[in-house]
Amino acid sequence: MQFDFADDARSILDQRFVSREKGFSGSRQVIRASANAIRALHRNEWDEAGRLIQQAGALLTEITDTLSAHPDVLHAGFVWDAAKEYAEARITEALFRQDRVPGFSELGIDPVPYLNGLGEAVGEMRRRLLDLLRDGDLVSAEKALESMDEIVDLLALMDYPDGMTSGLRRTTDVARALVERSRSDLTATVVQERLRQDLARRPS
Repeated sequence: MQFDFADDARSILDQRFVSREKGFSGSRQVIRASANAIRALHRNEWDEAGRLIQQAGALLTEITDTLSAHPDVLHAGFVWDAAKEYAEARITEALFRQDRVPGFSELGIDPVPYLNGLGEAVGEMRRRLLDLLRDGDLVSAEKALESMDEIVDLLALMDYPDGMTSGLRRTTDVARALVERSRSDLTATVVQERLRQDLARRPS
């Protein structure tokens, strides 16, 4: 028995494999650059964070272009993981700067990894809020909590099966819990500050 299609099948799969390997390697670089950008944001290293975010975005675009002929690979988990991390970095940067948060179309990514990145940005905002509380900047801490609240409210509207949203419901639940813990921390700090001010005003 002869299978005259074997060479054609191998040719197609070879091309797909090469594209997959390029996409996988590029995705790891996007994730690494995005994570380093977020760390730079927490250190207030704005220029370095911006450079790393631009690098991640360029790499993600390159991956998307490389895999455009192989949609089955393009929508593989590792590509969406990279898109999610990039979205988280871009969203976190905007929130830290109190700028407009870019949407998924503006970032050129699918809504699913974008929404999961949005949810994970809540964790970065909690860390930012705690830093602000330590610095005594209650006004900025309150604004951070408001942003976190708005994100959770938006995510709560995305009530779709987990199979469609890559576990967005769990991400939303985690974000909601972080918001409540942050609200408790902020409330306790505000109460302590009021008590301190009251004691300072009392005659000795």
